[in-house]
Amino acid sequence: MERVRRLTGIDLSHYKRPQMERRLAHLRDRRGFSDFASYAAALSCDASLLRELVDRITIQVSEFFRNPERWADLKAKLEVVAASPFRAWSAGCAHGEEPYSLAMVCAELGLHADIWATDVDERALEQALHGVYSPRALANVSPDRLQRFFEPTPEGWRVSVAVRQCVRFERHNLLADPYPRDLDLIVCRNLLIYLTDAAKQRIIAGFSQALKPGGHLFVGSTEQLVGMDACGLRLVAPFLYQKADGP
Repeated sequence: MERVRRLTGIDLSHYKRPQMERRLAHLRDRRGFSDFASYAAALSCDASLLRELVDRITIQVSEFFRNPERWADLKAKLEVVAASPFRAWSAGCAHGEEPYSLAMVCAELGLHADIWATDVDERALEQALHGVYSPRALANVSPDRLQRFFEPTPEGWRVSVAVRQCVRFERHNLLADPYPRDLDLIVCRNLLIYLTDAAKQRIIAGFSQALKPGGHLFVGSTEQLVGMDACGLRLVAPFLYQKADGP
């Protein structure tokens, strides 16, 4: 695990151990190594092995408007409380579907949005910046949104320039790098479920500090989080938390 941390900057001790051991064992066995020591040694000199490892442990699975009913809840809440300029952070943004979905919602609400989108996987960020997606990723995109926010290309559907200009992509490690401040919204969906309880609480506390009073945290529909009150966050809609306005 220490070798992986040195090579990738990703500390596997923050991930749930049984899940991570299963993933590593699968990669080791598929590549024909007899033990973890030989597999770890090979990571230092084989870029393809290292790339495969990063892809497997960062779990880059997403789509536009994943769980559409939850995005509808978020839009309804923002329509009431949000104002321009609107500052948001998509943490663990994978290939960009999530921050681009948020940018589309903001455009529909007439919000001038500045969205910071981050991930630990640099190759995923490169794909996100390119902004081209297969029809499968657009399964939850309505015909109106497809017409307004995408353009067809030989590679697939590309997010419009207007949407891409709202989003800034950057590599960021949630468990190692500093957090921004004074945010209106943080979107972090289906990432915390893979982490240890200690890592979750550390990240949630950081999110709370990053939000301005009254700001919101939008999490995944598979994530049941505890200890949110202690961080000043209360549930205001399914999987949507709000930071208290004051002490």
